[in-house]
Amino acid sequence: MNLDFLGGLRVVESSAFIAAPLAGMTLAQFGADVIRIDMIGGGIDYQRMPVMEQGRSLYWTGLNKGKRSFAVDIRSGEGRELVQALVTERAPAGGVLLTNIGVPWLSHAVLAERRADVITCTIEGSSDGRNAVDYTVNCASGFPAITGRGSAQRPVNHVLPAWDLACAYQAAFAVAAAGWRRASTGRGAELRLALSDVAFSTLSHLGMLAEAELLHRDRPSLGNDLYGAFGRDFGTADGKRLFVAAISLGQWRSLVQACELGADVDRLQRELGVDLAREEERHAARARIAQLLEPWFAARSLAQAARVLDANSVCWGPYQTVREALANDARVSDRNPVFERLDTVGVGPHLAAGTPVREQGLARGATPPAPLLGQHTDEILLEVLGLGSAAVGELHDRGIVAGPERDPLAGRQAGAAAFEGRAP
Repeated sequence: MNLDFLGGLRVVESSAFIAAPLAGMTLAQFGADVIRIDMIGGGIDYQRMPVMEQGRSLYWTGLNKGKRSFAVDIRSGEGRELVQALVTERAPAGGVLLTNIGVPWLSHAVLAERRADVITCTIEGSSDGRNAVDYTVNCASGFPAITGRGSAQRPVNHVLPAWDLACAYQAAFAVAAAGWRRASTGRGAELRLALSDVAFSTLSHLGMLAEAELLHRDRPSLGNDLYGAFGRDFGTADGKRLFVAAISLGQWRSLVQACELGADVDRLQRELGVDLAREEERHAARARIAQLLEPWFAARSLAQAARVLDANSVCWGPYQTVREALANDARVSDRNPVFERLDTVGVGPHLAAGTPVREQGLARGATPPAPLLGQHTDEILLEVLGLGSAAVGELHDRGIVAGPERDPLAGRQAGAAAFEGRAP
């Protein structure tokens, strides 16, 4: 479900992979009219795994909810001219480009010649101009050396494309902010954002760069232990696992109370000469604290432990697979207003998320499912660019633009009738 904060903004998105499409979807979830520029037949990620039996990509449809699709031959001069016109059309809502595909004909300088107040946001791989993706940036960030039991010699990659995600939200915020400034001052903006800068700036924000520079050390790998306080995983009697965090003093006291370890903790403090009310000393004594807690969890099932932990306001969470979360966790269901059920062509009915931001007291509109390629080509040509129906027909006849019938997956769906009338 979506919020309608950016209803006065139209964004043209020319993108692939994760960061730029997620940034565009985030803008759409806040009410912007986001128009995807799609190659006729689909771009490099249109059928990226995982896919349904008919070939529809769950990856692509997940990242492109709520957008309109304009299928155009961007290899032709006339197709490029149409895209440039779409980016720079004179309506106050228009004049915004979001891209991670750096092509000269969509450069800020070229577009600014047509509309001086144009806003462009280009997502790059590396700030030094080198080609990079999330995974090649992550390996240079230092995190694989401290993930799990990793080291510089045996790095451990995590599976979350964290820099793509952080970059996407940063880009969406930057575009929205630039749109607000243009509405106030009339100024356009050329914005550039590199995945590598997102990663290395995060190291700075978290104090990790300063730790390396000023304390002359790298953060150690701690397995599943929490850095700087007490937190780790425990096994239960029924073979389940959960994670317990005691970062704040309140969280620590709740954990000690729930597990009835007050006397044991007092003895441990006297033995070690420490004050476990201090988070750094809990971190230093984490192995001994875990020895006190392990028997308590091992003697209880996950359900039994959960009841006691919840009754004492302990900060904890269960380890679960995505399928287990979908089956058992109310937070991943349509009982959570963040989620709704969408019926996407080629996918079918499924649970899908809108923006995780909730505005109290506001009913949010439904999220349109991801489009087929070219699903909105005609309405964009007619309503946004103002072309006549004869001109639109001629562009179709010459293969400059295409509708959903040219989607390579359309024949594997229920036919053209399956997607007629599905425009957001």
